[in-house]
Amino acid sequence: MDCLREIEGKQAHDPIFVEKMNKSSLSSSSRCLCVPGPLIVGAGPSGLATAACLKEKGVQSVVLERSNCIASLWQLKTYNRLRLHLPKQFCELPLMGFPSDFPTYPTKQQFVDYLEAYAKKFDIWPRFNETVAQAEYDATLGFWRVRSVGLNGKEMEYVCRWLVVATGENAEALVPEIQGIGEFGGDLRHTSLYKSGEDFRGKRVLVVGCGNSGMEVCLDLCNHNARPSLVVRDRVHVLPREMLGRSTFGLSMWLLKWLPMRLVDRFLLIVAWLMLGDTARFGLDRPSLGPLELKNLSGKTPVLDVGTLAKIKSGDIKVCPSIKSLKRHAVEFVNGKTENFDAIILATGYKSNVPSWLKEREMFSKKDGYPRRPFPNGWKGECGLYAVGFTKRGLLGTSMDAKRIAEDIERCWKEEAKHRLAFTRSLNLQQSSP
Repeated sequence: MDCLREIEGKQAHDPIFVEKMNKSSLSSSSRCLCVPGPLIVGAGPSGLATAACLKEKGVQSVVLERSNCIASLWQLKTYNRLRLHLPKQFCELPLMGFPSDFPTYPTKQQFVDYLEAYAKKFDIWPRFNETVAQAEYDATLGFWRVRSVGLNGKEMEYVCRWLVVATGENAEALVPEIQGIGEFGGDLRHTSLYKSGEDFRGKRVLVVGCGNSGMEVCLDLCNHNARPSLVVRDRVHVLPREMLGRSTFGLSMWLLKWLPMRLVDRFLLIVAWLMLGDTARFGLDRPSLGPLELKNLSGKTPVLDVGTLAKIKSGDIKVCPSIKSLKRHAVEFVNGKTENFDAIILATGYKSNVPSWLKEREMFSKKDGYPRRPFPNGWKGECGLYAVGFTKRGLLGTSMDAKRIAEDIERCWKEEAKHRLAFTRSLNLQQSSP
């Protein structure tokens, strides 16, 4: 399939198109590339999975990546002790499992090695250091026009029929607005810049956010003889990582085959209470909804404890209420107390950046950058637009979307190839007739 021929056909028969394209950058061949297959924005697990599924169906794609490596979040913006929070069988990408000698919970480097091997196996070679500045559907052209900017400010325009948004839920660090944030004066960083507790040995550190990252950073700080405190702003479900000899997630998935979600939630909470005790005694109040129901409705993930709760119980980690304001090397909390800290680490998560570059109003919400239609229907938009990695269901959700997208594009690819072949045959017959 040759999109350049289709563009040339439109040029020959549509005067409005000719006028419009003469005013555009499309005429500059040095800055424009026609992509016959899909263009994928993002070379994280979502982009790689989609490219692999397309390749398996015989559809070539072009992958753009703003960083200098695949899975840049994992390689450049995660702490050293990070492991997959779920067993490896729930985190593998389509068409290739983890090596059998990998542990149940692979390390950060093992997961990166797996992704590197995955890209090599499916011959995926992203165009690195290209940041997409704008993508917009050109109704006259009938294609997507995607403008990227390279390291030296060099611009490139891609023209494609299918655009796959694979920048995901974690494109940009989410930094909350805190009164007096400019007055603190100490080390204040997001977890995307945190590597190890070694940098904070002997220091008083306040960790803001009690999700899996915040809890694990606190544990890492303890292990490096720092003195961490944890700001708990919301109610949170803390579950043991394993129950009854099985992973909590795996056990939950198995129980959901036989029982309704609310019964499974009750079971999980009973076992969690027997194993961990009443977390509310330590400042970790549970939400009114069960962990699975809450995840299903809001996407909020329960904390899978890997040892942090024991440190909270022993007093090595102090639980604090929400922050009211920051002062010079001090924090005032909403309960009126003020404490001194040497550093603050914001474990406040990430956000989508799609609204900043995708000029489209129907599929993605301008408010949060997620598809408007909830899972499992948020993967497909109009005019050849797709989304992968926005399900709030981790790598399992990514794999499901990648497979659906590849199947849909393959169907369109084959239909267009069939129409093109029929047109070519008809044209040849007309030319051969006397």
